[in-house]
Amino acid sequence: MYLLIILFQVMFPAPTSIYDIQAEAIDGSMIDFSAYKGKKLMIVNTASKCGFTPQYEDLEKLHELYGDQITILGFPSNNFMHQEPGSNEEIAEFCKANYGVKFQMFAKVDVKGKDQHPLYQWLTDKEANGWNDQAPTWNFCKYLIDENGKLVKFYKSKTNPMDKEIVEFVVGD
Repeated sequence: MYLLIILFQVMFPAPTSIYDIQAEAIDGSMIDFSAYKGKKLMIVNTASKCGFTPQYEDLEKLHELYGDQITILGFPSNNFMHQEPGSNEEIAEFCKANYGVKFQMFAKVDVKGKDQHPLYQWLTDKEANGWNDQAPTWNFCKYLIDENGKLVKFYKSKTNPMDKEIVEFVVGD
């Protein structure tokens, strides 16, 4: 078993940079994260049937007000009490119809566990990202990445996307 783990790690090494990652967009196209070089990012795991779901409204507001300064990337996940049961098509329609979401949404992924998406492997591996080992604790956890691809902050679900500290990160410098 140990040999299989080593072989898997050699064949599929954990990404060492966020720019080494690719993810499937909610429309089925592939997005290479190298396209985000030089941009600040907010990565958030989302769900349609959660008490924090109304944060979609403020995520979209952040996108509308500061989309030229930060790119918001939404990752639907069904990891927390099955609060994202829909298909990618259903999720996309829900987001558009209820919150007018125009920021980039991705295909549903696992943000924790054995099938954790490579992006969330990077976000939660302090050897890869430099300091953080905090996996999402619930839906709508937020990770901030600076324009150099460095993970700079993790926020739990209760932090609103329009929180003063987040907006200061966006408009700062």
